[in-house]
Amino acid sequence: MKSVFQSIQVLPQNELDLLEDLITFRKLKKGALLLKENQVCNEIVFIKSGILRSYFFNHQGDEITNCFAFQNEFMASFSSFITQNVAEENIQALADTELQIISRESLEKLYKLGIHWQEIGRKLTEMEYVTLQKRMISFQKLSGTQRYQELYENHQKYLQLIPLQYLASYLGVTPRHLSRIRKAVL
Repeated sequence: MKSVFQSIQVLPQNELDLLEDLITFRKLKKGALLLKENQVCNEIVFIKSGILRSYFFNHQGDEITNCFAFQNEFMASFSSFITQNVAEENIQALADTELQIISRESLEKLYKLGIHWQEIGRKLTEMEYVTLQKRMISFQKLSGTQRYQELYENHQKYLQLIPLQYLASYLGVTPRHLSRIRKAVL
């Protein structure tokens, strides 16, 4: 997490060092939930290793995977974290996962320290917004095959660890169609 903040190149070293006392660590076993629907999200996690997925149940009771997060990426129920309303999704480990965690309370303390931390928060929020917009546009602009190819190009080493039904749900295709896509791509 510290390396990501450092890469934004806003914080002087003495302020960056404040993270040392605020970051906690957690390990999740494969299948464990980090967050359950109807809980308030009070932490942002940075994935040191492993995979997390965010999912919810639609009006028909079908499980819909809406997000994957991989090593060196952040994950949270950002809407719940920001509004402090209950989350509408679950966050689950798809492999044994090691996390670095910063709580909402710690982040608020950092924001109060000055403009550098506020800028970090703004930049991270902007990055999350861009990611969300790209995902939304990909569903309107790209085919399931193109969405799979994009995921394959960016996260190939993880695809074998994600169960097909989760991957199909994320791509908006049936598991049968995903099998055809994978054969064509590979």
